[in-house]
Amino acid sequence: MKFAVVAHRRSATNDALVAAARSWGFDSELLDPHRALTSLESGDVALARLDVRERLDGIERGTGELERLAAGGVDVRNPPAALVVAHDKLLTARTLRHAGLPHPHTTLISPSLPAAVPEPPLVLKPRFGSWGRDVELCSTSDELDAALVRLQRKHWFREHGALAQELVEPRGWDLRVVVAGGRVVGAACRIARKDEWRTNAALGAQVESVQPPPLARALAFAAARAARTDLVGVDLLPTQNGFVVLELNGAVDFRPVYAPLRDVFSDVVAALLGDMAGQREPAAASV
Repeated sequence: MKFAVVAHRRSATNDALVAAARSWGFDSELLDPHRALTSLESGDVALARLDVRERLDGIERGTGELERLAAGGVDVRNPPAALVVAHDKLLTARTLRHAGLPHPHTTLISPSLPAAVPEPPLVLKPRFGSWGRDVELCSTSDELDAALVRLQRKHWFREHGALAQELVEPRGWDLRVVVAGGRVVGAACRIARKDEWRTNAALGAQVESVQPPPLARALAFAAARAARTDLVGVDLLPTQNGFVVLELNGAVDFRPVYAPLRDVFSDVVAALLGDMAGQREPAAASV
């Protein structure tokens, strides 16, 4: 059996997942969707990690290839429908609300579908977004009007619209919890850099190991289950009474610090492959 990470680019996380699978004795490699379609056979496992496009106007190409792999008997983890729910923040909002999970009230603002814009304070963000890019905090009506004018110049806004999301009062940190195969395998606290309200590592946030409290673990597990994802990062914002689920990331990047006393990448492979990994003994830690 082959275990392939299906993605368009190498990254520290993708390479570590491939190495971890090899340490369990699996034939493993990183494949782009086209190579996966020509290399994998029925009974193989493909972990799909297609990401948001750099232009923030949708998901990277390859969902068609994933569907064809599944039709041919390949076990696709993070199937296309789950990736869409994780990456499309409007579908994320609907899915979490339908599951009864706490999530900020979210409104679609589209050039082609006029709708009332909620009153500030609120957050404007791309429907398909990552890395904290083009996310704006609008505290006043003037700030909101100026942000809406800037949106008109964005290709992603003309393509998919933007989301106006209820502001959860920033506390300078959030939790990212990694769920694999129905198990919480790691977590980190992301602490915003000085003079920055966003907690994205790409924007300079400090990432520290944390043991998530039971409520955070339960919310992350429930969110992953609602979206039917096999490997996902769940971002939780702290509130006065607990946490809200902010976003899902179907191509989540994570580091050894997410589980400093274990090999988090090996744990992901074991959680995803279950009994197949349980019948083997891992070699030395992959990272």
